[in-house]
This record gives sequence, C-alpha cells and structure tokens, in this order.
Amino acid sequence: MMTKNTLILGALAALSLSACGQPAEKTAETAAAPGTVTVADAWCRPTPNGAKVGGCYVTLTAGSDDRLLSVSTALAESAQVHEMKMENGVMSMGELKDGLPLPAGQKVELKPGSTHVMLMGLRDPLVDGGVASFTLTFEKAPAIGVHAAIKQPPVVDSEE
Repeated sequence: MMTKNTLILGALAALSLSACGQPAEKTAETAAAPGTVTVADAWCRPTPNGAKVGGCYVTLTAGSDDRLLSVSTALAESAQVHEMKMENGVMSMGELKDGLPLPAGQKVELKPGSTHVMLMGLRDPLVDGGVASFTLTFEKAPAIGVHAAIKQPPVVDSEE
C-alpha cells in the first residue's frame, strides 16, 4: 500500500507543478517577441445597404516600440488608421497621418468610438458572417495580413 500511496502522491505533485506552469506558458504565447506585433480580436462592423465606408477593429501588441503606419485592402479604394475625438463639444474623425504608436508590451485596442481602421470606397458591403481581409504595415515589424470576422458589435448593458 505504501508504494501505491507514494505513486498517487507523486502523480498529484506532478499535476500540481504542471498546472502551475500553464499561466507562464500562456503569457509567453500571447506576448509579442521584439520586432514583432501580435494581432487579436479582429472584427469589422457590417455595413448598411449602400454604405461606402466601414469600420474595423483589432487589438495590437508590439514586442518593442513600433508604429502602425498604414492599412491596405482589396475591399475598398483606400483604408486609413482613424482617430475619433471630441473637440469643443464636437466629435471629429480623421486619419492619423503619423501612424499609431505601439508602445512595447502594451495592448493598443482599436475600437468603436476611438481609434479604428476606416475602409473607404467599399467595393462591396461588409456582410454579417463574412470575413474582411486587410494588411497592416508597421514602421519596424513585418507587415501582417488580418482576416477579421464581420459581425455586429457586442451589446453593452446600459446599467454597467
């Protein structure tokens, strides 16, 4: 019996140690290596009939200081990195001509009502359930092709 208990305790200890290692491995997988940028949660909002512009959103994490310089796609005549901001009580939107800074190790979220990818002169509507493909070009990191799900934005509970 002593041998069986020793084996069970040894197995439990091994499981405990392997479980302790999982968060570090998970963190390492999501962290961007120096000179690279990781892309997460890419999506685009479906466009209403006849709309010639569309918005796409993504979370970027750079392994070292970098900058998102441009966006290109075959879906539209042009694509830009846009910023929305309030100035004197008026909402304005425009291209970030110098690009979007990506500080090393920090998640930079492009989201509705804030910084986002603007597709202009859409050749076809962005249809719910489809995929929008575009390429992100950075100052230092290699360009990344993104395949974003076209979906409705999450509903936000007004009480929170």
